[in-house]
Amino acid sequence: MKLTVLGAQGTWPGADGECSGYLVAQDGFHIWLDAGTGTFARLQEHLPIESVDAMLITHGHADHFLDIIPAFYARHYGGKGDPGLPLFSPEGFTDQVALLVSENGRNVMGEAYDFTTAQRAKPFEVGPFTITPYEMTHIGVYSLGYRIEADGVVLAYSGDTGPCEEAVELARGADLYLCEATYQNASNLTYFHLSAAQAAQHAARAGAGRLMLTHITPDLDRDVSLDEAAAVFGTVEIAVPGGSIEVRP
Repeated sequence: MKLTVLGAQGTWPGADGECSGYLVAQDGFHIWLDAGTGTFARLQEHLPIESVDAMLITHGHADHFLDIIPAFYARHYGGKGDPGLPLFSPEGFTDQVALLVSENGRNVMGEAYDFTTAQRAKPFEVGPFTITPYEMTHIGVYSLGYRIEADGVVLAYSGDTGPCEEAVELARGADLYLCEATYQNASNLTYFHLSAAQAAQHAARAGAGRLMLTHITPDLDRDVSLDEAAAVFGTVEIAVPGGSIEVRP
């Protein structure tokens, strides 16, 4: 399984970055995982628009989904891909985004994308992947994390979450835990998101093999986040846009 980082900054993009977005590939099948600001442009550095086979969205905050709109324009009006691209998202998401784009009242976004509601604890298959959604704790919006499995390899992705048991169970025994680390230990907002140390604590409790920090706000020193996490968990790295890694047992 191959993971490519399209964007990794939290809440808003800095001058040199993008919000959350990733490509997950196995056997020539490509999933676009979250579609935050700037990730659609980055995606095209790695594969043609029409080569995206499915999409997964964790929740309805703009820094995780906004680029499905330019992707819609390219696919629907630019002919860059067939109608009905499978798009899996939490309950309520479809109604939210359908209002953003219309054509004389017609839900044209619903023609470009085949929206399917992902439900907590109900695994589904897409391409070579088995995906299990977990309900995260993210105040104000229903948010899912995804456990993605293929060929005996497990990638766990938290999306956005505060501290919770589901964020541990999501990553239980995972080969790689791609976990949000929005803040650092000095923050008093770590009930809404995780700090780097909290991300490491969740990974340690889950027995994950590796931890990759992501969703760090662009005003923070990433080296500090790395040091805080490494004090808790052994193998820690930072998600770097453009970087790709092989997820292995």
